[in-house]
Order: sequence, then structure tokens, then C-alpha cells
Amino acid sequence: MTDKYAVIGNPINHTKSPMIHGSFARVTGQNIDYRAIEGSLDHFADDVQAFRKAGGLGMNVTAPFKLQAFALATERFERAELAGATNALKFEGDRIIADNFDGVGLTSDIQRNLGFPLKGARMLVLGSGGAVRGALLPFLAQQPADLVLVNRSEAKAADLAAQFAAYGPVRACGYGDLAGERFDIVINGTSASLKAELPPVPVEALQDAKLAYELAYGKGLTPFLRLAQNAGVPKLADGVGMLVEQAAEAFVWWRGVRPDTRSVIACMTVPLV
Repeated sequence: MTDKYAVIGNPINHTKSPMIHGSFARVTGQNIDYRAIEGSLDHFADDVQAFRKAGGLGMNVTAPFKLQAFALATERFERAELAGATNALKFEGDRIIADNFDGVGLTSDIQRNLGFPLKGARMLVLGSGGAVRGALLPFLAQQPADLVLVNRSEAKAADLAAQFAAYGPVRACGYGDLAGERFDIVINGTSASLKAELPPVPVEALQDAKLAYELAYGKGLTPFLRLAQNAGVPKLADGVGMLVEQAAEAFVWWRGVRPDTRSVIACMTVPLV
């Protein structure tokens, strides 16, 4: 019997999830049918329930439905609760269980794939949106020395830092307050690169960095990565590894077996030129 899974979003034609999960299924010998569903902006809950009634066992959730999926869930893991959003659902009887694997996937990519330990690191994270919210708990669990959140709206970053203060050394500031600060790892979690724009981070904040990480993927050398390159940052990376690693976490949750991610990441990687 073939088990049913899906990714839901709107628009959804750009998604790589069926390819990724199809590859995972082949290498692990899992018999699954994984498809993309373009959800209705007005009837998201109905679309989820229809998939459940058709035998669906789990769903990945992408924009713009992560908040609606969070609200629909009957149970939520702590990562999802703190992020206020979910990117994965599991259906068990009447239960709709929500988790958020974005931050776990990002942490795995940085540490395991790229080889940069977060323990003791000085980290700068640009942005305060959903992806950043999902990453903070996994980041802080690795015990960085310092994690600074910076956002155009300093108040938004400050609220987010206060929410996670009990979990580790996190603080917030505005872009104009970064003068004199130095970091080991700088992560761009803003939407600027989706519009080929540069967040207003001063180049000095990148000059001691060993890794500059762009959450957007498949965009090549974005303005943020180009700034990091010009600042002499020795390692540049985009979010393709995060995408594949978070998919692997959902796959493990659903199927109980962990796929190898290296070949999928290599297949999807776009040269940063």
C-alpha cells in the first residue's frame, strides 16, 4: 500500500519538495506518493481535511499557510509553539500534530554539512520573520557565545529576543548599532535577496566572519553574499542545504528512517558566482 504525503502552498509550482521526498523514498525503500497541492487562500483548512480524508498521513506546509496550519493543529511541539508557525503536519486519527523543522534543518546544514560549530560562536542574524523565529530555539540549543538579532524595526527584534531570552544569550539591536561588533557567522534571514536587494548591514560586521549564510536558495551570488565576498568572508552558502535538511527531518518524523541528504544537496546546488 502506498502512503500519501504532500506539500501545500500557494503558489506551489516552484516547489522542490516532491523531487526531494521522492529521492528520499527511493534511497530508503519507502513506498510513498508525495504530491504538491495548491491550497485555496480562503479554504486552507478544507483542503487539509480533504487530504486527510483521502488517506493522507502528513503534509509539508509552505507560504502563505504556516500560520493557518499552526492554528489548525490540535497538538504542537515546542519549536512550533515558539515560532508561532509550522512547516510540517502529521495526521494520526483525529490528531493534527504540528512541528517546525526550518531551524533544525538550518542548524544541521551549518554544523554537519558546512562544518561550522555553533557552540561558542558569535552569531548575527538579520531579520525577524518566520524563518528566523523557527531557527532561534535550535540555534540557542547549541550554546553560542552571543546571538544578535537585527531588524529594520528594532522593536520587533527586541520583542523576539525577549521571547527567547530564557533559552540562551540572545539580544537585539538596530542596523545602526552594529558599529564595532564582530561575528563568526552572519545569516541573512530577510526577504531582501528575493528582490535582489541588500539589507543595510555594515560591511564591518562581516569582516571577521568565517561563514555568511543566505536563507534564500538558487539565487546565485546575492547582494548579501557579494558583500560578504568583498569583505573577505572565506565561506559563502545559500539555503539549499537548509531546504533539504528540513525535508529530511520531516521524512524521519513521518517514516522513522533518516535519508542521506548529501547527494540531493549536491544535485540542487547552484554555483555562487
